[in-house]
Amino acid sequence: MRKTILIGCLIAFAFITEAQLKTPAPSSTQTIKQDFGLGSIELAYSRPNIKGRKVFGDLVPFGKVWRTGANQATTLTFADEVTIGGKKIPAGKYGLLTIPDKGSWTIIITKQLDVTSPAAYKQENDVVRIQAKPESIKNKVETFTMQFANVKPTSIELHMMWDQTNVVLPITTEIDAKVMAQIDELMKKEDPKNHPYFGAAMYYMETGKDLNKALDWFNKAAEANPKAFWVMHQKANCLAKLGKKQEAIESANKSMELAKEAKNDDYVALNQKLLATLK
Repeated sequence: MRKTILIGCLIAFAFITEAQLKTPAPSSTQTIKQDFGLGSIELAYSRPNIKGRKVFGDLVPFGKVWRTGANQATTLTFADEVTIGGKKIPAGKYGLLTIPDKGSWTIIITKQLDVTSPAAYKQENDVVRIQAKPESIKNKVETFTMQFANVKPTSIELHMMWDQTNVVLPITTEIDAKVMAQIDELMKKEDPKNHPYFGAAMYYMETGKDLNKALDWFNKAAEANPKAFWVMHQKANCLAKLGKKQEAIESANKSMELAKEAKNDDYVALNQKLLATLK
């Protein structure tokens, strides 16, 4: 009897030990969070490997809904409103699906967060569908890879790469009205120390708005922080854009002097390059 109990305990112990075994997932998961516009985009997906197989048209059949990865459903979470295919998409979490084909892919943003097979997909939950042309790439990508590229203030691309194919999903967002509203609100504060002079000036200069207003704000930012070599450098850039060459040279020289005091070689070099364009 004791022998039977002992054998049973050993089997149970072996089973528990086996259940705790941890091995690498056949398709590793990846989560990427990318700052974009005034918010961010988070992508979560699983990454299968080719392992010597034929991918598109075989492992991933043409004309059928694909989870765009492996194992779990692929999701995109937008922290702020974005636009895809001309459709405004509110902040929130969505599923990302595709229907690959030889000459064109259908990319789907869906309300469904659990699609792991074509049978689970319901077209009535689509938020937007767009067509994308697959591009051939020279270097073979063994592990399915998605990444954000060409990140700009109001536009970004999601690249989907596997084998020798790349498909691009363009995403845009609108920020100007929101930024302008922030500037207006913050400039109303009673204490000028809380006014975003430098940030507002940079936004005006970079987006081609009123450069004279930007210059006024650069001056106020410089008054508040006389040792700020970065402010003087951007003031010089603004003056150059306004065609005030001599004043731009003076500001660039002042910025370089301050940068040298602060032992900031990067801004010394930036000012040298700017001055070279003003000769």
